[in-house]
Order: sequence, then C-alpha cells, then structure tokens
Amino acid sequence: MDAAFTAEQDEMRRTLREILGKRCGPDEVKAAARTDTGHDRELWQRLARELGLPGVAVAEEYGGVGCTPADLALACEETGRALLPSPLLATAALAVPLIAALGTAAQRAALLPPLAAGERTAALAVAGPALATALGLTGENAPGDWAGGGRAGGVQARAAGSGSAGSDPVGGDPAGAPAWRLYGEVAQVLDGHSADLLLVAAHTGGFARSRTLLFLVRADAPGLVRTRQPTLDETRPQGRVQLRDVPAELLGAEGADPLPALAATGRTAAAVLAAEAVGAADRALARTVEHVCRREQFGRAIGSFQAVKHRLADLYVQIQAARSAAYYAAWDPDQGALALAQALEALRATAGEAVQLHGGIGFTWEHDAHLYFKRAAADDLLFGPVHRLRAHAAQRSGLFTPTSGTTGNEKAAV
Repeated sequence: MDAAFTAEQDEMRRTLREILGKRCGPDEVKAAARTDTGHDRELWQRLARELGLPGVAVAEEYGGVGCTPADLALACEETGRALLPSPLLATAALAVPLIAALGTAAQRAALLPPLAAGERTAALAVAGPALATALGLTGENAPGDWAGGGRAGGVQARAAGSGSAGSDPVGGDPAGAPAWRLYGEVAQVLDGHSADLLLVAAHTGGFARSRTLLFLVRADAPGLVRTRQPTLDETRPQGRVQLRDVPAELLGAEGADPLPALAATGRTAAAVLAAEAVGAADRALARTVEHVCRREQFGRAIGSFQAVKHRLADLYVQIQAARSAAYYAAWDPDQGALALAQALEALRATAGEAVQLHGGIGFTWEHDAHLYFKRAAADDLLFGPVHRLRAHAAQRSGLFTPTSGTTGNEKAAV
C-alpha cells in the first residue's frame, strides 16, 4: 500500500480548500442550509464545473473524472472541514454507485452523465430509520422490516395495471412506461426534498415471494409528495417522501438482487463519511486551539494551562488515529464501518470539548461550535451508533465465533 498522495490529489485538496475557505464561513454555511434546496446551488455548480466533484468516482465514459472512491473520500475530508451543505453525499456516495452497479446499459447512459456533471442530484430513500442497516453497516441487510416487509409499513411496489399489491410484473409497458407503481412513505431521506431523482427501496412479492428492490422515481412523477423536515443538523437536510401510487422504473434488470450492491455501496460510503468526519473534527479542534490561545483568564491565555493542553493533545491523537483509519478504509472499503466508528467517536469527542472549552459562549445554541456538535450527533443517529458499527464489524469478521477446537470453558468465556 502506497499511503502517499499523488500530485493531482494534493492539487485537488488545495483547490477545494481554497474555494471552500472563501465561500463557506459559518454565516455562509447557515445561509446556504436555510435555503429551499438546503445548499448553495451556485457553489455546487462551480464545484462541478471546475473540479468535477460530483463525478470524481464516475467512469470517464459516463462523463465523470474516472478517479477512485479514495479521491472522493479525500474531497469529502475538505467538505467536512467546511461543513459544506451539498448533495455530494446523497448523490456521489450513495446514488451513483448503485446506478453504476445495478443499472442497465440504457439507465447508466441516461442517468450518470447529468449526475456526474452536477446538472441533476439524486437521493436514496429507505423506509424508517434504517439507512445504516440497508447499507449493511449496523446489521445484515437481508430482506425484512427495514424495507417494510409484508404489506404494512415502508414502501410497497406492485405491477402497473395489476390488481394485487406487491405482485411482480409480467412485463413492461410496450411504450416504455414504468412497469411498477409505488405507495408508502419514507420519513427521513437525505436531500429527499430537492433531489431530481429518487432511488426508492420498496418491498414486493407479498409474503410468499418477499424481496426488496430498488426503483427510480423522477421528481415530477404524479403522486409524489415531498416535504422538507426540520433536523438537528441543518447542513444535512432531509425530506419526507410520500408515494401515492407513483409510477416507477425498476433499477437494473429483472431478477437482479440489489442487496449486495447496497452493502458494497455502504462500505464505500462509510469510508467517505469517515474522511468527512475527520475533516470536521480537525477543523473543530483548530478553531478551539485558536480560541484558547486568545481567551485570557487570570492574566494568561487559557491555552497555557496544563489541563487544557492535555485535553487538546488527547483530541489531536484521537483525530490522527481516525484519519489513518479513514485513509486505510479509502484504500480497503471492507474496513469502512470500523473507520467510520472511530471517526464519529473522534468528532463527537472533539465537538463536545469544543463546546466546553469555548466556555459560556460555547454553550449558546447559536455559537459556531454547535455546528460541529450537531453534525456529530446527526451522523451518529443516521449512520451509527458507534457501538453498533463496531459490533456488526466484529460479527462479520467472526471475532466472537468459537473455533472448532475451542473447549467448553473457552466457549463459555466467549
């Protein structure tokens, strides 16, 4: 493994940090997050035009840059530093890999170029607070309750023109119309209120042939109702998506199983999220160091007190360890869940200390330190919690599985 960054990667990092440094101060971030779309459209288009950010990990044949997920993770470390409100995570880290992995040749040719160019955005809609499970981060994503198993809850799919809900289609419409209809509700969808394309996980087949499939739903589809939801972290806008007999197109060929693709996407997304959390933690620590070097108490800067130095040093070590784990996960996505757990833990610890070390002003809800605190709490809720990320990673690796030669006492101890 070569851990050194290439000249192109260093240039991308430098350029991105320069642009975001000018356009993403705390006031600009708050203003962008409170727009109707939840992000600065002009800045998003500039990042797409100058850096090709949405298409960093998209193949060149589809209009992308043709880089690896590691480059996307590196870019997200910089967007995390600025807490950039953007559709980058929902589009480039979640939706695009699924379309590339599952889509037919026609679907990839039609959908990936505008997504890579930043002309359109996409979002993954999974019923209930089960996004982490669907991506295989905190549990196995086998068909079940997370996708609205059965006929109640979640999103249900039925064949267009079929009278039985949840039945499979016999064939598509000769005119090319979507062969499925969706109904149900998804309460929490990242950028779900503004995305031009939705990838909806829906249950079909009833109880006899129960399975989970992914469907494409256009923003202008009849029967689709979307509402922005108030969230703890404004920089991670979410929407409620209601589907009332909405026409949909199956993503991929008939009979394809989307669950392995969801799990693979989850591993890569975890590495990207880990890098983003490391960037946010690093910037939160830097802002805190700046404050304690300026703020004086008893005639000296509070940063000169040994207790404060120790707390900041512990955070620095924790962030550097999380950064190493995130970079390794970008190279080996199978380690994404563990890297994400370590990065989220580092961000949570750093954000908490930032609030405390800013003193009385830090405890005011409007202070900039709370932007990082809210990001840490929201990511833990969306993609964790940390202990479940680690528990599932340990289970997958067989860490607690007794070997054939284990004695009875050893099994009991395990």
